[in-house]
Amino acid sequence: MNKDQVKGRAEEVAGKTKKVVGSIVGNEHLKDKGRLEEAKGKVRSTYGDAKHQLDKKVDEDEDQDQDRRHSRP
Repeated sequence: MNKDQVKGRAEEVAGKTKKVVGSIVGNEHLKDKGRLEEAKGKVRSTYGDAKHQLDKKVDEDEDQDQDRRHSRP
């Protein structure tokens, strides 16, 4: 897990919390702020997920290249 995945998910949770608290206390501004923060967190965690998948693919390709170099006669 990379820092964008962690921070994004933390932002999502913080946003959801603000959204719920805003609903409970009747504060539309807080609710809207929570929606925005939640959306921002989803974007960041999605970016982090994509980055993680790309890193995994690069590592796999490098491993395959090393295996090919070592298996040649």
